[in-house]
Amino acid sequence: MKNGLIVTCPLNSFPDHELRVGEIACDMGFTNISLSHKIIAMQRYVPRAHTACTDAYLTPCLKRYIDTFTNAFEKDKLNELNVLFMQSDGGLTSVEKFSGSRAILSGPAGGVIGYSATSYIDSQPIIGFDMGGTSTDVSRFDGALEHILESAIASVTIQAPQLDINTVAAGGGSILSFRSGLFRVGPESAGAQPGSACYKKGGPLTVTDANLILGRLIAEHFPALFGPKGNEPLDREASLTKFKELATTINSFLKENEKKTLSIEEIAMGFIRVANESMSRPIRALTEGKGFDRRDHVLACFGGAGGQHACAIARALGMKTVFISRFAGVLSALGLALADVVHEMQEPFGKVINSDNWLNIIDRLNYLSKYGTDELVKQGCDRKSIIVEKYLNLRYEGIDCALMCTSNEDVAESFINVFLKKYKEQFGFNLPNRPIIVDDIRIRALAKSAMNIDRKIDTRPKDKSFKELKKVKCYFEQGFVDTSVYLIEELYANDHISGPAIIIDPSCTIIVEPNCKATVTDCGDIRIAIEHIKEDTNSTELDLIRLSIFQNRFMSIAEQCGRVLQLTAISTNIKERLDFSCAIFGADGGLVANAPHIPVHLGAMQDAVQYQMRTIGKDLRDGDVILSNHPSAGGSHLPDLTIITPVFHQSDKEKPVFFVANRGHHADIGGLTPGSMPPNSTTLLQEGAQFLSFKIVEQGQFKEKELIEKLNEPGKQENCSATRTLMHNIADLKAQIAANLKGVKLVQELIDIYSLKVVQAYMGYIQDNAETAVKDLLKTILHCLSEKEHKNKDKIKLQAIDYMDDGSKICLCIEIDGQESKAKFDFTGTSEQVWYNWNTPRSITYSAIIYCLRAMIAHEIPLNNGCMRPIEVILPQGSLLDPHKDAAVVGGNVLTSQRIVDVILRAFRACAASQGCTNNITWGDNKATSYYETVAGGAGAGPNWHGRSGVHTHMTNTRITDPEILEKRFPVVLQKFCLRPLSGGQGKFRGGDGVDRRILFRRSMTLSMLTERRVHQPYGLYGGENGQCGKNLLKRVDGRLINLGGKCSIPMEPGDTFILLTPGGGGFGKVNDEEDKNPEQTEFQSYIERGSLFNYKLTQEGV
Repeated sequence: MKNGLIVTCPLNSFPDHELRVGEIACDMGFTNISLSHKIIAMQRYVPRAHTACTDAYLTPCLKRYIDTFTNAFEKDKLNELNVLFMQSDGGLTSVEKFSGSRAILSGPAGGVIGYSATSYIDSQPIIGFDMGGTSTDVSRFDGALEHILESAIASVTIQAPQLDINTVAAGGGSILSFRSGLFRVGPESAGAQPGSACYKKGGPLTVTDANLILGRLIAEHFPALFGPKGNEPLDREASLTKFKELATTINSFLKENEKKTLSIEEIAMGFIRVANESMSRPIRALTEGKGFDRRDHVLACFGGAGGQHACAIARALGMKTVFISRFAGVLSALGLALADVVHEMQEPFGKVINSDNWLNIIDRLNYLSKYGTDELVKQGCDRKSIIVEKYLNLRYEGIDCALMCTSNEDVAESFINVFLKKYKEQFGFNLPNRPIIVDDIRIRALAKSAMNIDRKIDTRPKDKSFKELKKVKCYFEQGFVDTSVYLIEELYANDHISGPAIIIDPSCTIIVEPNCKATVTDCGDIRIAIEHIKEDTNSTELDLIRLSIFQNRFMSIAEQCGRVLQLTAISTNIKERLDFSCAIFGADGGLVANAPHIPVHLGAMQDAVQYQMRTIGKDLRDGDVILSNHPSAGGSHLPDLTIITPVFHQSDKEKPVFFVANRGHHADIGGLTPGSMPPNSTTLLQEGAQFLSFKIVEQGQFKEKELIEKLNEPGKQENCSATRTLMHNIADLKAQIAANLKGVKLVQELIDIYSLKVVQAYMGYIQDNAETAVKDLLKTILHCLSEKEHKNKDKIKLQAIDYMDDGSKICLCIEIDGQESKAKFDFTGTSEQVWYNWNTPRSITYSAIIYCLRAMIAHEIPLNNGCMRPIEVILPQGSLLDPHKDAAVVGGNVLTSQRIVDVILRAFRACAASQGCTNNITWGDNKATSYYETVAGGAGAGPNWHGRSGVHTHMTNTRITDPEILEKRFPVVLQKFCLRPLSGGQGKFRGGDGVDRRILFRRSMTLSMLTERRVHQPYGLYGGENGQCGKNLLKRVDGRLINLGGKCSIPMEPGDTFILLTPGGGGFGKVNDEEDKNPEQTEFQSYIERGSLFNYKLTQEGV
């Protein structure tokens, strides 16, 4: 079978070319052709291409499986049956219409249909909690299925109707570990083979082992399916042996830190609590992230392991009720039988919803409705049983966040009201007088399922006494407790069971925790009332288990801030490219936790917060919000606007108890050139609007007038302009303020639960933990680097140097003191401050150091202030890395920062140089058009990995704008965007290739570029060859080619093309080296490959 994948990106939304290519492929003999517009008729090239590619891979596999299934039937017998398949949207479809891209989440979708049909009672919204072996799926149901049209699965963006299901890598098979003082659950999984330690196949410790040790699983009620031959029972002794080994490690750490040791049961219980917190994170995101109160929901648990954790998770989330269907262990399978037969259709529209367009919208809805109904009738469905749901995918003009809205009335106002309500629920505000766009028109025709599962069970006969099967010892928070055991088949309707208890179901185990009460419903389901016990949360003494829980909570808060910012922002930079970061800070302004956003922002944001504390801290009041971007105030460069929200507590209204901050790159804030990234600026005044300590909100009042005045100030400078995107600036700043408010609310909720002193104590402990991890890293480096190279094992010195394209050098000497577990990063010898703008604020160097240290640690740690405690940094005053406060710095954040990272990793011999640049390109005019992008290149190779091609590296990880969005919003044509073959350095492990990006301009614009590695090649290591330099070319409309150099600003005329060739990465090791290791490679370098550099590589591979 030949598989053909056809994806096109036409300038207009016409599929004619794609259809013609499909015809040609068919004539050539291809039998499986995936045309992107037929798979999903939506704008945005990249997700559509990913979806088509996924479909091309998966559909043939599905077809082969279906063929083996259907061939097992006797001839003509299959025609007598109605064989249907579940899709990701929760609907069934015929074999002819079943495709790979719409089947990916069919299993979890079955679970959603199952619990929505069995657990939705009295109109109370439900959170579905499906806990399996390797992961946990969560979803929400409130009387209607919640669909999304785009999601990322295994790092691949899928654009297709699917249920909104969030997955976390924590399940029964998640591996338990202890690293640098933190309890870790997952994300690694033992899988089915070898499985958990108790499976008797040599597997690692997992959540299942912890439940077994604590008595929450009863081995004799499990089938004998384990051991090498699959005929043995669960082995508690195997779990116990592994836990004893882990307990030795944990208690050694505790003794070293003069803390009380823990029993095996306390350790196992600690891992269960950490797993519960990890699984609670997606539930918080699914509810609070969309404006819903999680406490108003019922937790519907299913899956093999869901019942073991249901009560604890509900209690942690403040939920009052847990519902467990009598079919909980097989609910996803039941969902297949309960699902409706569905036919979906969708088409793009792209016009304003108003009276002029409404008749056209109704015509299309009616046409699609009739077509969808006819298709179901063809599949054998009764026309009378078919209903049609009508949807409009609506968004505000200028904002990318579209919400799928449905209404039973064919009236424009009805759809608009639904949109306004949903938008306010999610984001807390509406935008009056802004036009609303209909992105897509969609219908969902359903033939309702006729299956009825409302089977009642009997109440208990008077002659049958209610008693447990037996009692067992089960471990809970208060220790071992006598726990009653019941078999579910021996329970009757209205039986009441007080916790602690264990209910054994043939397909799952249900734990009823102490102070909870279970009731058997008329249908045989289990409904558990959760009594919320006030924990003893006032102790500020370090508890390693609680520390691991707080780490999850702090990270979750930062992630939810990022979600709000992305969804509410207007600009392409924040919405599409994700050029922003969110973090929370302690009372001292020290970084506590951040979401995995932009590395170059993180160390610098701490300096920004602490600067405000030093300068205006005494003047801050509740309701104030600060805007800052000045390099001397912790800014990275002027386009990065930082919003800082101080938070006060009722115990002290004069001093902030913590801070929430975010930093977002604005496409224009005035200055010499459109995009505010001038290549030729020589002073800070030429780079845009400056905010040192501007109260953008004062005691709750947004100071719009004063903000506009500040944004217009650059226009007073010679040859400079005021901001060219004023309305976008204001809208994005409001989005940044809203994101911080979300973080404030969530941290205050944490304080309500634990108290201020406990939250602040654990903010400190999280930083202590990061300090411990960095000290462990320094010890490992000292131990692993070769004795031949460094004779003194107590102290070592590592050195590196690299050159900017103008000849300026960055020098680094790292001295590691093994006895003190400290290091000195001395940049003495670095060149003086330069005339132009690749000078770097001090905070950027700190960000680079934090990033590199974090990247070399072999496990996940919080990226926070603690990382820098063992580090002393020496920066020569007046140098490239510590310039005068008025020096131009716009390029330092995006160019020099990457070279600092290259120098640090070169000193550690960690990996070859990456492209050493973010390839900053801006264009625009002096009206309202302004665009900024950073472009990928090649990553450096490492001791046992090839560098990735066409990726962002190190200090930035922003996304590039989708080609169709780019061409729709700006007067340009993307002529070419592909890898640049052989631009990566050769070696045993090759450096990644750069990219070739060509943009044709359709209107007169000013183009500016700030790029590096156009002179000095990205270096290789251990005999690996250098990567190729980048090149910037201008192709005039008459065909002339002009080399633009690395940094310039030029006028582009209609028909001109900008050609950007980005650098490759350096190679690692000699080309013909066949040894497993390079001769000079050390154990330390293998160690690095297991750390975040390795995880980063996996992420790149996934993309």
